[in-house]
Amino acid sequence: MLDSLPPYAKDMKLNLSSLVDQPELTPVQTWGTLVASAIACRNAEVTKTMLAEGEKHLTPEQFNGAKAAATVMGMNNVYYRFLHLTTNEKYATIPARLRMNILRSHGADHIDFELWCTAVSAINNCAACVASHEKVLRDKGVGEETILASIRHCHSTRRGEHRAGLLVRAWLARFRSPETPRHPQEPSPRHRPETPFR
Repeated sequence: MLDSLPPYAKDMKLNLSSLVDQPELTPVQTWGTLVASAIACRNAEVTKTMLAEGEKHLTPEQFNGAKAAATVMGMNNVYYRFLHLTTNEKYATIPARLRMNILRSHGADHIDFELWCTAVSAINNCAACVASHEKVLRDKGVGEETILASIRHCHSTRRGEHRAGLLVRAWLARFRSPETPRHPQEPSPRHRPETPFR
């Protein structure tokens, strides 16, 4: 399927091939990044594809954590990007009054969650949130190579890319084995309405 990509997507094709298995990331970090990034990019087909595939590689807690990262950062990125862009310093003295309880109750590994938050913040162009979460990761001993490896995955879910669904399906076909087992702790799939975000 990668060979069917149009000429203008040649660089995407090469990147998708080379980023299949980055040694700096664990499988959980990889799939969590892809799930969170897909939701952040708001492309319905890409989100549906990534959620379906990511659920096979993550425990329910990890899967929920990735979706939580996309959700809470979608809120925070708008708010803190405004504070960063405005020249009126008074806004920074006003309480945010935004609930962020999920930052403490997401159930995923803390470092993994911070990686996903950083990736979503990069997609949403929030310099303040990128700087904050990237610093947390480095303070916890995560190296720059690992952080950048997570950011590289964001391009595969990029919003606005023509034929994005084809790109993602081609990437997944290259990434996964013919029969990818579900996580042993994950329940059997049940019928769900076909919505991109569940």
